[in-house]
Amino acid sequence: MTARHRLKLPLTRPAAVGADLATGLLLAGKATLFAAAPAADQHWPQWRGPLANGVSPTASPPLTWSETENVKWKTTLPGRGTASPIIWGNQIFLLSAVPTGRKAETGTAEAPADPPAGGPPGGRRRSEKPTEAYQFVLLCVDRDSGKLLWQKVAREEVPHEGHHPDHGFASYSPVTDGQLVFASFGSRGLYAFDLAGNLKWQKDLGDMQTRNSFGEGSSPALFGNTLIVNWDHEGEDFVAAFDKTTGNELWRQARDEETSWATPLVVEHDGKPQVITSATRKVRSYDLATGKLLWECGGMTANVIPTPVAGHGMVYPISGFRGAALLAVRLDRTGDLTDSDAIAWRHAKGTPYVPSPLLYDDHLYFFSGNNGILSAFDARTGRALFEAERLEALSGVYASPVGASGRVYLVGRNGVTVVIRNSHQLEVLATNRLEDRFDASPALAGKDLLLRGREHLYCLAGN
Repeated sequence: MTARHRLKLPLTRPAAVGADLATGLLLAGKATLFAAAPAADQHWPQWRGPLANGVSPTASPPLTWSETENVKWKTTLPGRGTASPIIWGNQIFLLSAVPTGRKAETGTAEAPADPPAGGPPGGRRRSEKPTEAYQFVLLCVDRDSGKLLWQKVAREEVPHEGHHPDHGFASYSPVTDGQLVFASFGSRGLYAFDLAGNLKWQKDLGDMQTRNSFGEGSSPALFGNTLIVNWDHEGEDFVAAFDKTTGNELWRQARDEETSWATPLVVEHDGKPQVITSATRKVRSYDLATGKLLWECGGMTANVIPTPVAGHGMVYPISGFRGAALLAVRLDRTGDLTDSDAIAWRHAKGTPYVPSPLLYDDHLYFFSGNNGILSAFDARTGRALFEAERLEALSGVYASPVGASGRVYLVGRNGVTVVIRNSHQLEVLATNRLEDRFDASPALAGKDLLLRGREHLYCLAGN
């Protein structure tokens, strides 16, 4: 980015309230995005990175790798999860659900109406009611060696409902401010641990009933002293704010929504932080301090999974199940913005079902469905830079793209990562393959690129 894109970004000091803020980070435009603590751009403290847009402004990950090249370490983790890892200093945090082998009564199968768009073929997918107890754990891995430093069990129970076969019971990503790590297991509770793994507080928010028992996965968001949880399911919906230090509930707003999986995005615009949630019926913005609804806007598809990104004074919600929707919504408006001039531009073709978009400088990258078909648009104007370009090496995509060092990293479910230049045209720089399947999104910090596969956690780094 150029100097004109550098503005002050508020960051939370340890044990400080949201108003006690410091230092600056890289961003685009008037919208100031959340980051977790001083020098947070040196880390990957949350889902979608320090700027909440998929970009690390300081990382220099490798361009090429294989099972025998540029692998700093490769480790097997207990249990299974599709939650993306986060990085703070020399610690890597991620969630997992570990089967115990202890069986409950036999459950009954629940059949979803349709398979997910872009998923493997084979007709109707089935979500079996669980019959086994799981340990829901927060893992801490040493960034230098890949050694498991500690494993803390938040809860052990038989889940009340199943999940999509490509999903899991541990799909929320944790978030940290460098002092505490916040882990949501949804129906299994919300937890705060210190970096040594000591439990500080916990909250039980009830049980979700997700559409077709597809499972849960909207990660918490953190800004200043406030932790945000979105709770959209087939029951009573809400978005709630909690004091990060005590776990005390600060406010709660009822919502009328279908099940959604998008993580909330906190954006500070003109000095006022707002919580943006993307869902089927409406994209909504709430005042961070009070929970008051600031604006709302229709236009998404069903089953909203991608997390919006923000920059240039706009937020970009996107979805792509049984339709296609991408909006560029101006952040300086209030009220019902549906079909108003608050929508700077829109696009209605080839948008993602699962992967979130990447906003890198002025370039907005997004996949089509769950496929290796990539588009890039000028985020300011909505002009297509390139559109619906197929990357033949990628077979299926759930992971969201990330960016660093002028490159964009695109990870396929088949173990292939295509690296392209951050540019107004498609230029493939490298194609790399690992012997695993990848549904979680990458994490970047320093020279390290973390990829969480079904079987292993890889740390890739060049010399």
